[in-house]
Amino acid sequence: MDILAGLRGYPHFSHTTGMRPTHLQPTVDSRHADIHTEQRNRRGCAHNFSHRTTPMSIILTNFAHKSRLASQGHNHYRNFMIRSLHIEHYALIDQLDINLQPGFSVLTGETGAGKSIILGAINLLLGGRADHSAIRAGERRCVIEAEFDTSGMDLSDFFTTADLDYDGQLCILRRELTAGGKSRAFINDTPVSLSTIKQLGDQLIDIHSQHQSLLLAAANYQLATIDAIGQTQAALETYTQLYNHYTDACRQLEEARRDYESAVNEEDYLRFQSEQIGDAQLHPDEQAELEAEQQVLSHAEEIKNALYTAASALTTDNDNSALSLVRQAENAIKSIAAHHQPSSAMATRIESCRIELQDIYEEITSQADSLDFDPRRQTYVDERLATIYTLQKKHHCTSIDELLTLKAELDRRLAAIDQSDEHLTQLEAARDDAYDHLMAQAEIISAMRHKTKTQIEATTTDMLKALGMPHATFNIVMGRLPEPGNRGVDTATFLFSANKNIPPQPLSQTASGGEMSRVMLAIKAQTAGARQLPTIILDEIDTGVSGNIADKMATIMADMAQGGRQVISITHLPQIAARATEHYKVYKTDELFQTTTHITHLSTEERIDEIAHMLSGATITQAARSNAAELLRTN
Repeated sequence: MDILAGLRGYPHFSHTTGMRPTHLQPTVDSRHADIHTEQRNRRGCAHNFSHRTTPMSIILTNFAHKSRLASQGHNHYRNFMIRSLHIEHYALIDQLDINLQPGFSVLTGETGAGKSIILGAINLLLGGRADHSAIRAGERRCVIEAEFDTSGMDLSDFFTTADLDYDGQLCILRRELTAGGKSRAFINDTPVSLSTIKQLGDQLIDIHSQHQSLLLAAANYQLATIDAIGQTQAALETYTQLYNHYTDACRQLEEARRDYESAVNEEDYLRFQSEQIGDAQLHPDEQAELEAEQQVLSHAEEIKNALYTAASALTTDNDNSALSLVRQAENAIKSIAAHHQPSSAMATRIESCRIELQDIYEEITSQADSLDFDPRRQTYVDERLATIYTLQKKHHCTSIDELLTLKAELDRRLAAIDQSDEHLTQLEAARDDAYDHLMAQAEIISAMRHKTKTQIEATTTDMLKALGMPHATFNIVMGRLPEPGNRGVDTATFLFSANKNIPPQPLSQTASGGEMSRVMLAIKAQTAGARQLPTIILDEIDTGVSGNIADKMATIMADMAQGGRQVISITHLPQIAARATEHYKVYKTDELFQTTTHITHLSTEERIDEIAHMLSGATITQAARSNAAELLRTN
């Protein structure tokens, strides 16, 4: 159709005519049930992977490889969808089970019936923030589980990296919250971290919330939209790694400069400390030797008197001395050795004692003769030890070894100061090299964005004209940051004008609610085509439109669902509801003590009643039913 001419010419957006998808059976077939059971019986733990710094050459090589893969443009979303959804004890939901179909589906229901609750449950399943107050009153836990048909997409790399079981056919995600505050996530019944299930969820479903329409006016979201449509992900991943290299180089240089400035400020003091320890000319064993010598010098007279007393007691000059008496005992025993055999051994032993006593006497005499009190030596020893003790106290050391270690560290720091100019030059060169690589990659991304910008402008303008705004103008103004940021050097501002001869203004300042909805749908259609999203959930993206425009929006949604993609729209508009291939109604019932939300898949007759209700309000007239039937028949 003409309304989609721009999209069909846009890269990666496909439009094929297909048969109305047949219904899945209300229960999973036996083959899938077996797989489901097997997956639930597996147990394991997911690994957490930390960021590792990669050499720059490898970063650039990986980028080239990813770019080649991206350029191949494979269609990964065919036969890839949510098959079933189970919600238990979440908010107003007691237990909800629904089988979902490929193609274009709608969810309708009164305001407050619980459509946003179902969407909130899906967000929680995909790694959203846990709110334990959402557990149904009186229940101990809530469970959200979805089964995905993944036969049309190769997720083996993800599952291998995460160390998870995967059969290539089905994937089951589950999230559990307990009233006690615990939150658990599972992929194929294996416990995983929240970041892991979120990473997988981003590949399974894209959810457009009403909040996203507000975000469309935000600068960061606008740039991210260009990147999504332009498929710059591989280039951005490489840029992120180069940006981390650059920021690390800047940090290292800044730290080195701070260290240098700090070291220069204390250089004189460091040099004084080093010279003070060096001037002392310390030796490792010196302190122990000096302390021993000090003990001798301090008690020299006492030691000398004791040595002479001991020598006098051992001397042979006195018949009553120890040596004289031992010699007498030796001679007496030897005199009977010829007649008394044991005496020979005893005489030998006494002789050994005498010889030992003689050696001791000679050593005592030598020590006594050599010991002379030297006041000058004592003064030197005392002063030398005082110097050592002063240095130890000043530097909080307990030994000369520690003082020598401190001096070595002081000398190292002084050498670093002397060599700091060369070191800073090297760090500056590394920073500049990282900057050059970063900016080269930023220019690659910038060129991709500018090319994508032109395509988005043309496609969006054409779609807005087809959506009832014949004079609409959509422009993107690209700016440039003064310094590279974490997403490059570009800024983007979406400009919009709905009227002839009115210059485009920032989208946030000019677009009404209905106009914003149409711009959002045009952007989302392009994003879906570029990212090859398998499942898209649109939450009231039709806000602010009606009549013929709603019908045209429905045409775009239906076309987005061609080729195997699953598109689910939450809507209040009968034109959109009538265009869907599958229709689900969300409603609530008031029971004795609480209100409960339900969902049901509508038959053709039930769809007529629901669309008639959307057309005429609470009272369904025959005219409304006829109009509803005509809408369904036309679509």
